[in-house]
Parts: sequence; C-alpha cells; structure tokens
Amino acid sequence: MIEHRSFPPALAAISRTEFDYADGDGIDFEPYDAFLTAEDTTDWLRSWTGNKEFDAGAYLPFGQDGTGGMAAVWCVRAGRPLADQPIVFLGSEGATGVVAGCLDDFLWVLADGTGPMEAVEYDEHPPRPTPPLTALAETHATTPHRPAHTIIAEARAEFPTFSEDIDHQCR
Repeated sequence: MIEHRSFPPALAAISRTEFDYADGDGIDFEPYDAFLTAEDTTDWLRSWTGNKEFDAGAYLPFGQDGTGGMAAVWCVRAGRPLADQPIVFLGSEGATGVVAGCLDDFLWVLADGTGPMEAVEYDEHPPRPTPPLTALAETHATTPHRPAHTIIAEARAEFPTFSEDIDHQCR
C-alpha cells in the first residue's frame, strides 16, 4: 500500500505544463494536479480490467490521454521513493506498457516529444524535441539525456512481463 501520495517536484512541474496535441503530431497528454485518489484508482482499474478483485494499490495515476488512458507511477520497487518507480500507461482500448524506468527518465521521454500513450501505442514515434519540456527535464532530471526510444526499450527490458501480467488480471 502506498503511504505517501504527494507529487515529487518533477511531477508537480509536469502538472503545470501545457501539452500541445498539435492535431496528432504532438503529445496527447493531460496531466493531473494531484494523483487520482486511491478509491478512484481502484474503481477505474477494476472497471478497466473487469476484475472486481484487482489490487490497484501499486498504481498512482497522474494524467491521461484524450481517450481516458492513464499514465501512472507503478510502485513496484519496495522501499524506494516515488521518483524512482517506473512510469506505465494503461490505454483506454487495452494497450499497456512501461514508458520509463523512473520519473527522471520520463522527463527525457517527454522532452523528446513522446507522451505515455505514444510510447506504448506507436513503435516508431519520431523525436520532436520540445523546448519547454527539454528545459523541464534539464531542471529536474538527474539521469542522463537519452533518446526516448532508448529509455522506453530499457524500461521494457527491465520489466518485460508488465503487459502480460496486466493481461492476466483482465476478465
């Protein structure tokens, strides 16, 4: 169970950032100004999976795409701070995936012009560096700048069964 539900500073900065969808050429992401409540998270994930027993305690949704797919911090690393947990996406149509291995890497994914939905739904998402998001990453990230596709591949390699594990929860 997650005890601390406050946004880390980098996530607070993301929540104050405007994302330009640019008619499909930008980032389809609407950040929240707080984590979804535990009750709303459980309700959403149980509805999404069709599994009335799904334990949503490890997920902290912090934004969505235009269709309602959720980006969340996945608290899978016991005893580690929220900023060290992976970022995942659970799409409204069932697409799932790990987007970044930690919040700092997620900042670099955004800076490269890739949102959580784009990271999961599209294998090829061309880099579109965005100056405000690059500045945000340069201010907050302590991990090295790498292309989004590299960060996404590293995260998927670290958590190779995430999507399969979610699929097994679906009814």
